[in-house]
Amino acid sequence: MKQNLFDIQGLVVAITGGTGVLGSTIATYLAGQGARIVILARNKAKGDALVDNICRDGGEAMFLACDVTDADALRSVRDAIIARYGRIDVLLNGAGGNMAGAVIPPDKTCLDLDLDAMRKVVDLNLFGTVLPTQIFLEAMHKQGKGVFVNFSSESALRPLTRVAGYGVAKAAVTNYTKHMANELAIKFGENFRMNAIAPGFFLTEQNRNLMLQPDGSYTDRAKSVIAHTPFGRFGRAEELCGTIHYLISDASRFVTGAVMVVDGGFDSFSI
Repeated sequence: MKQNLFDIQGLVVAITGGTGVLGSTIATYLAGQGARIVILARNKAKGDALVDNICRDGGEAMFLACDVTDADALRSVRDAIIARYGRIDVLLNGAGGNMAGAVIPPDKTCLDLDLDAMRKVVDLNLFGTVLPTQIFLEAMHKQGKGVFVNFSSESALRPLTRVAGYGVAKAAVTNYTKHMANELAIKFGENFRMNAIAPGFFLTEQNRNLMLQPDGSYTDRAKSVIAHTPFGRFGRAEELCGTIHYLISDASRFVTGAVMVVDGGFDSFSI
């Protein structure tokens, strides 16, 4: 048996949406554990700054600009990674997001939902997971192994008010994760695994204005979230790192199709 099942030294880990609050924290942590990190995102300035920070601390990282809904761009960055490292061990599908038109605010109903906006949200979150998986799997298939971790959401498990488009899209990501876990294992073998992580409520660039008042105090939405979270607080980005580490390491070799909930108890809360 391998002595350290959690050893990820030298693994080549690509992270879509890698410049966000959660993605950048995970990237920095994994680099500190010896993984070689490839940041995939649209914002080059943020990507370069993140790579500089990782390398300054002794880690190894590179940034490649990429839109996860653009197949040609994905093939280009995949080939660039292969050219540099010779393989891709892990793909973290972290890209996602929401937009105003796909949200139902308190003063409106589902009749006001912007279906075009909802399609864009589904395209980003679902197909922004499916497309990178398909394209990176082509390379992983040739090397005989590969690990995928998708980013689902609490809203996929318990439908939340307001976030209509996002919840539907993340529920689809969860279903896709389970489907592909079977497909990969049966058609490609046990060296191919796909799991998902379902974060609870973490403060990010996207939800900060919904959760915090200008003075830093909680909005009514945030108060409701905290009231339904047994830990009584928002998650901290670094609290996702241990679960990600487990899912990409040999410690989880017999784990596939799982959705790992990291939410301070929100999903299990009842009164």
